[in-house]
Amino acid sequence: MKAYLTRRYMISASHRLHSDELSPEQNNEIFGKCNNPHGHGHNYMIEVTVSGQVDARTGMVCNLMDLDRVVGKEIVERYDHQNLNLLPEFERNVPTTENLCIAVYDILERGIRFAHLDKVRIEETMMNSFEYAG
Repeated sequence: MKAYLTRRYMISASHRLHSDELSPEQNNEIFGKCNNPHGHGHNYMIEVTVSGQVDARTGMVCNLMDLDRVVGKEIVERYDHQNLNLLPEFERNVPTTENLCIAVYDILERGIRFAHLDKVRIEETMMNSFEYAG
């Protein structure tokens, strides 16, 4: 029997949406106020969905403490209260929430060994959320 578990984590981070490959006018046209040279911040809600067989002994897909440990160490510690533009994964990529979603998924795919990583969903604002499933 395959079951799914989704767990939520919160981080606060800042970013500036800007591409060095575009002119200042193009950056302003594409990213608007999100291209502010001083950046802006979000309180991101990250949902991590894993799946697997329900363990007959524990009744769980995975131990929440194991999931919290990996996500806390690999994601929350890495991104919380950071300027995303200054992190290596955004050296050449615009730190959009789409790209953040992909980065989080890639990190967790390498780190979660006790269940299957199905997807990562990030809510940037009440109106915007993004998902990536590999």
